[in-house]
Amino acid sequence: MLNRPQYDSTIEAEEIPLEIVYEDADLLVVNKHAGMVVHPGAGNFHGTLINAIAWHLKDLESFNPNDPDVGLVHRIDKNTTGLLVIAKTPDAKTSLGKQFFNKTTSRKYKALVWGNFTEDDGRIEGNIARDPTDRLRMKVYPAGDEQGKPAVTHYRVVERFGYTTLLECVLETGRTHQIRAHMKHIGHPLFGDERYGGTAILRGIRSNSYRTFIFNCFSICNRQALHAQTLGFRHPRTGEQMNFTSELPEDLATIVQKWRTYIYGSAQKEK
Repeated sequence: MLNRPQYDSTIEAEEIPLEIVYEDADLLVVNKHAGMVVHPGAGNFHGTLINAIAWHLKDLESFNPNDPDVGLVHRIDKNTTGLLVIAKTPDAKTSLGKQFFNKTTSRKYKALVWGNFTEDDGRIEGNIARDPTDRLRMKVYPAGDEQGKPAVTHYRVVERFGYTTLLECVLETGRTHQIRAHMKHIGHPLFGDERYGGTAILRGIRSNSYRTFIFNCFSICNRQALHAQTLGFRHPRTGEQMNFTSELPEDLATIVQKWRTYIYGSAQKEK
């Protein structure tokens, strides 16, 4: 039931800056920045969020970063930014893990994707499994297919820019690369998502100025334009509802504003 990644037994605490949104005796919520791997794995045994957490909690005798009964409850990709909750105690890990398993948590993402949407909201359902042609990418199969695990993503249009759209995505499940794979599947890859084809110019006009504009956006936000903006759960000890929100990171906020200016002109008020 619980997310129990297997950490390297020699994991070291490393003094890496963390943006801590909330902390108490049971848990902490962090706002992860782009470029940070969440947990150690092949080729990434140092500089991860877990190394940073191990340093932050180095004086807490009860916390062992190698113990699967504490630590990460869920994950986001290296180049996805946003909120994560970490359990300090086994009881907290069990409670939070059950909430994620039972889908009683609340998670909302902001995503800038290629293309326009005629509808204001929608639902994507399709099993997710490793792409047999690229093991670093996920592939979507029909719901009910024997391949992959069931996955459901809900989305709502926040703002339209004609050639791109800012969406709010709500996860009903939490599969690897879920939003990235689902959006690629319906023909709307995330802007800047190299793994899923989002670094090609998929919409727009054929002009040098437009190409320059797009590649300028890519240079500002050189990753998939995805941010885990809100996170909600019940406190594992008190039962209190906890809700957290983080602002769009500077790189994503900048390109969203650049799209506003490009489409609507400099007179458009910043939203």
